[in-house]
Amino acid sequence: MTSDDHGLDCGCCSHGSSVPSSVHQTLEEMDFDRGIWSAASSGDFNRVQKFLEKGTDPSLPDLSGYTALHYASRRGDYEICEYLLRKGADSNVQTKGGVTPLHRAAYCGHLSVLQLLLTYGAIPALTDDDGATPLHKAAEGGHQEVCKVLLQQNPALRTVRDRRSRTPHDLVTDQPELKEWLRPGTST
Repeated sequence: MTSDDHGLDCGCCSHGSSVPSSVHQTLEEMDFDRGIWSAASSGDFNRVQKFLEKGTDPSLPDLSGYTALHYASRRGDYEICEYLLRKGADSNVQTKGGVTPLHRAAYCGHLSVLQLLLTYGAIPALTDDDGATPLHKAAEGGHQEVCKVLLQQNPALRTVRDRRSRTPHDLVTDQPELKEWLRPGTST
């Protein structure tokens, strides 16, 4: 192939400005991809294990304050969550927005991970910057079993209002039974 056959807009390699900006990765994105967060987010137990064996802090936050436990909790990866917790990950670590791994598990409806986090001391009354508890998140997602477990841990969560003055009951949209069950003043 001669240089004449190889135009600047070919798609096989980069030629400065002809490469779309979406191809470029920021330093933060590269750090994430190489870090424990990516391994936890993708469910790569062996990589998570290698990071911890090399001395990575199991509660190391990324630039937004999310830890590997946040990512594994959102994913519902019980094995990685349990491993991180056994290795000392903080079950109550909060992001810059106040989100805990318990918020993530509750929102996604991952009951077994939620129960695991509670076993390791996760506090269901912690609120994020919007004033939402994990019960608010579980109610918003319509996760009835998760709501039940959270209320068994702390019945007062039923009456907590977020910054928009909403109780968990107010966030249920399409499950009348759950909505009624979460109504403040109802017993568990």
